[in-house]
Amino acid sequence: MKLFIVFLVFINVITFFIYGSDKQRAKKNRWRIPEKTLILLAAAGGSVGAWLAMRMFRHKTRKPVFMYGIPVILLCQMGLYTYFFIS
Repeated sequence: MKLFIVFLVFINVITFFIYGSDKQRAKKNRWRIPEKTLILLAAAGGSVGAWLAMRMFRHKTRKPVFMYGIPVILLCQMGLYTYFFIS
């Protein structure tokens, strides 16, 4: 359980900074991080970091796949965590 929590903290911090990096790259018209990678990071457990980064950096907030997809991934993950670890 402790290792899982460490993983979640790690993946969310990494996801947060990658979303921030992509936002900076967008501002400078540089090579971007693929959207599939951003979604995959959220699905791999980094949905909280993705959601926070979207709000803080105002990044990917108009794209429906992010606007609706990240909250859906977050809710599904919360449901799974609740089911497996609390009940």
